[in-house]
Amino acid sequence: MSHLPHRKETNCLNCGTTVIGKYCHNCGQENIEPKESLWHLILHFFNDLTHFDGKFFSSLKDLLFKPGYLSKEYIKGRRASYLNPIRMYLFTSFTFFLVFFSLYRLPEKEFEINTFNGKSMEQIDSLSDSNFKKFSGDVYGAPMTRKKFHDYVDSIQLNGELNLFTIEKNKNHYANKKQYDSLIKVGAVKDGWLRRHLIYREFEINKKYSNQKGIFFSDLINSIMHHFPQMLFISLPLVALLLQLLYIRQKNFYYVAHAIFTIHLYIFVFIVMLIEIGISQLTHVHGLAWLNYINNLLTIAILFYLYKAMRNFYEQQRFKTILKYILFLLSFFILIILLFMIFALVSAFQI
Repeated sequence: MSHLPHRKETNCLNCGTTVIGKYCHNCGQENIEPKESLWHLILHFFNDLTHFDGKFFSSLKDLLFKPGYLSKEYIKGRRASYLNPIRMYLFTSFTFFLVFFSLYRLPEKEFEINTFNGKSMEQIDSLSDSNFKKFSGDVYGAPMTRKKFHDYVDSIQLNGELNLFTIEKNKNHYANKKQYDSLIKVGAVKDGWLRRHLIYREFEINKKYSNQKGIFFSDLINSIMHHFPQMLFISLPLVALLLQLLYIRQKNFYYVAHAIFTIHLYIFVFIVMLIEIGISQLTHVHGLAWLNYINNLLTIAILFYLYKAMRNFYEQQRFKTILKYILFLLSFFILIILLFMIFALVSAFQI
């Protein structure tokens, strides 16, 4: 509801109908003064986004402390008192990924894939001259200058092509695309359409990155990370389908009911992970490392919450719920792994 004063005039500014009360019975517009301040405009934005008139906080409280309750209320038709689950999902997921991508990102230039005797290149470069000579001798077998050691590291990182889609280098390695196409043409190689395109992409990647594995893996992982929102969004209807298969004998739960349950579950996970991110940032402060134990408990809380939500929402006996809980977790992890592999492949074709 708006905090602007109501107009004394009774004509609706939107449709011209005579207004009886606070709202126009014809178009639903509130009969308030049209002039508003910048502060009111900002408040109006948040009201429209999350219904901060009480719906958001009441929904959040029930979601966090009453597993399955909010979903049950929704399918019973009691919806006016709670925030729409789609709107709540969009708001919490947007907030989570905004915070996540602001705090966690890989270096743009290179992903460190090589360590030597447990030390990264940064740690090696920071060694004193005497310690460096001893260290390089342990790695290479004889003491080296810093320049020679860097040349040695570069030779390891740059030599050898990226064999992403060819399984055995000696058996399935081709010098270039032209040689590969000629072997296909004469029938020496009988790869199918998919495998041919995967190997073509491998040629393109090797040409683009000049066999620099570190830079390639950095770009690949960054691309996969930025696909996480899409991956989770696509997983929503699939997870709801898994639940429908698990509860296929319960005819009173239609597909949308499982989808609402899944959305509320995802919202809960987003909120808990936001809390975990905040706690992990505090652990860097001296003397607060013990907060990591709280994060471990919160992770366990997500698993417990899922069980309680299934128990309360579907109202089955404890043994059946535990059995379906285990089956759901197994199928969920398999689904996420498959989606991750698909999006990793998509990312390899996009970078």
